[in-house]
Amino acid sequence: MKQKTILPAVLAAVLSLVATAASAHDFEFDGIYYNYNWEGTSTVTYKGSSYDADANEYTGDVVIPSFVIYSEKTYSVTSIDGYAFRGCSGLTSVTIPNSITSIGYEAFRGCSGLTSISIPNSVTSIGDYAFRDCSGLTSVTIPNSVTII
Repeated sequence: MKQKTILPAVLAAVLSLVATAASAHDFEFDGIYYNYNWEGTSTVTYKGSSYDADANEYTGDVVIPSFVIYSEKTYSVTSIDGYAFRGCSGLTSVTIPNSITSIGYEAFRGCSGLTSISIPNSVTSIGDYAFRDCSGLTSVTIPNSVTII
């Protein structure tokens, strides 16, 4: 009889994991999506369940804050995840705060509406292809603090 009571619990656990895996982000704050860690930091990420889904489209002027609040806890925003803005052709500008230290792989790839971007001195690494296929990009300011690109 124990098998009958264990099976529903195992099934519920598996379904819970599947539901968690379907989300690419932990929370949303002022229209931007984030993942957090227990160290008190957070990462900007894409909106939907996949980086290439139409629902991921950030548009207009995006201002990334230096900190966000989730479940009554404050998290410092320290990075832009790989693929975070990938394919967001309607994105026109991004303001990156001094709390950001890294920009991930293909973070802005395909952002054809992005014309310029200024990277703060706090950033030390920029992932491969971060600005690939940004056909409208005419200006990128990369500070000397960037040691990995």
